[in-house]
Amino acid sequence: MNFFEHQAAARRHSSRLLLLFVLAVLGIVLAVDLVALVAVGAFGDGDPATAVGALVFFTLATLAVIGLGSLYRIASLRGGGDAVALQLGATAVPEHATDFNLRRLRNVVEEIAIASGVPMPRLYVLEHEAAINAFAAGYSPADAVAVTRGALDRLNRDELQGVIAHEFSHILNGDMRLNIRLIGVLFGILMISLIGRKILEHGRLADDSKGALAVFAAALVAMLVGGIGLFFGRLIKAGVSRSRERLADASAVQFTRQTTGLAGALKKIGGVSEGSRLSHRADAEEVSHMLFGDGVGFSSWFATHPPLIERIQALEPGFRSEQMALLAQAWHAQPPSGLDEDALLGLVDTGTLPPPLPAPDQRQAVVPAQVVRQVAHPEADDYRRADAIVARMPDAIRALAAQRDTVIPLVLALLLDDRTDVAQRQSAEVSARLGMNAAMDVRRLHQEHVAALHPMLRLPLASLAFPVLRLRPRPDLDMFLDAANAMVFADAKVSLFEYCLARLLTVYVRESLDPSRHAVFGRTRLDGVRVEIATLLAVVAQYGHADPESARRAYLAGLQRVLPRVAIPYVPRDNGVLALDDVWAPLDALEPLAKQALVEAVTAAIGHDGRMDVAEAELLRTICGVLHCPLPPVLFAVQGTNAVAGGAA
Repeated sequence: MNFFEHQAAARRHSSRLLLLFVLAVLGIVLAVDLVALVAVGAFGDGDPATAVGALVFFTLATLAVIGLGSLYRIASLRGGGDAVALQLGATAVPEHATDFNLRRLRNVVEEIAIASGVPMPRLYVLEHEAAINAFAAGYSPADAVAVTRGALDRLNRDELQGVIAHEFSHILNGDMRLNIRLIGVLFGILMISLIGRKILEHGRLADDSKGALAVFAAALVAMLVGGIGLFFGRLIKAGVSRSRERLADASAVQFTRQTTGLAGALKKIGGVSEGSRLSHRADAEEVSHMLFGDGVGFSSWFATHPPLIERIQALEPGFRSEQMALLAQAWHAQPPSGLDEDALLGLVDTGTLPPPLPAPDQRQAVVPAQVVRQVAHPEADDYRRADAIVARMPDAIRALAAQRDTVIPLVLALLLDDRTDVAQRQSAEVSARLGMNAAMDVRRLHQEHVAALHPMLRLPLASLAFPVLRLRPRPDLDMFLDAANAMVFADAKVSLFEYCLARLLTVYVRESLDPSRHAVFGRTRLDGVRVEIATLLAVVAQYGHADPESARRAYLAGLQRVLPRVAIPYVPRDNGVLALDDVWAPLDALEPLAKQALVEAVTAAIGHDGRMDVAEAELLRTICGVLHCPLPPVLFAVQGTNAVAGGAA
């Protein structure tokens, strides 16, 4: 399955989760009603009306407890992955970490984020967890990734890369939103059991009172009924999780194109004494379905992960349990050290130069269907391209992107026009909103750093700056977005890339401020957004071609891909990119497979002549980002190698 098919499957899983939740609630309600009937029969007056009234009361009360519990937990997770990480006691990784392990983690995540075409997520470390584990949590790709200190200490770079690639596959397959909602839903199912525990605590305090026996009886009933919720909760998590863990392992291998890293991480989980079990069992059970390794220790029906040996054998078919025993014996005597292995395996920085980036005017063959296959489905070539992009990013710019005081003017500098008169108007807009000093910083940073930046480095720079950008206070971010949009519209001749970049920044920032609000799977069909599709294709064709006839042919090439049976004539938009303001929300609400057709259409319109240059490729990536279809950096052939846009040949 490709990204769009995975998204459609994730939506079906959400429906399946809802059905399982309803069945679990019905089971709990029936159990409560049965207890109520027994109690009424034992202590009531035998009046049928009394029994019916008791059933109605206890049914409504049970539904209220479960519903309010779920709503409460879901509301507590509105902050997304940050809330989950902090609940588990994780600490944020500082932008200027001096710990080599933390710097290595940041480098690995940066490379995989760029290769995936998503913004850099916030990084967390569970410092007090010696086990080897990790998770990605939140509502959007830019939310949070956390690893344990044990993973940092025990895993070498290849193994850490395999673990992070596994977590990113969850991000790209749409698992994160389902995972975090699963926490909220299951909390409601477990409410009866939690109430029973509280009653027991109260009973211990009241064991000298006359009502002690009744309190303990009520606690016992609540715990027994709560056991039904616990059973269903664990069963639901296991059923939803196991198949997605197998898929994430397979996706990670396809991404990194080597099995040794991921297999090595799994072997160390099985071989070191700490394994993958987290020390805070209660919290670990709640998030067990989103961990890299089993954090609790359940097996059989309740296991959220396939057996460890099975996962390793899927990567290395010849591996046997006897070998695991030998590894465990060796590591018991000498625990593994990731940094020592890096040096031994030659995984440390050797100082070699990365491959060159393509010339801005270089053109490459483009195949729309192949571009679609690459959306949120990075492969090894994408990782190597990301490695080159990160290596080619000047150290001075990366340092500026990691500083809270300079990140806003640096990102705004990406939008500053090279024409002096337009740049002056843009500076005036920035000065009116952020102050004269900020406007001067934008001009200076553009002249000193951004103006000479390779086109393929602009989006990655925005991605690397995003974790620091989102740390700014909300009023600052609101003013930043206002200034960015004002810069775009400071001149009537707005480039399509500048417009889309500003729009993409707006999407990233707004989603980070209110993650749960944007966590929806679209359901709109193509027929419902014909006008919006025609507008997007017309603007893309209009800005990419000098003469109207070429633009018309590009428009029709795209329209044929997405609406082959619909005749909508090409009409240039007089207001240019402004016409796109009304199309993004409806197009982003398309169902996953409809988005696939739309991405093919935009690709066909941009590269209707069969070839695409670097600027066009970055425009396509930006549009895909706005539509939540992350596209890896387009691979261009360098020095005669054969490749096509969107992946290796």
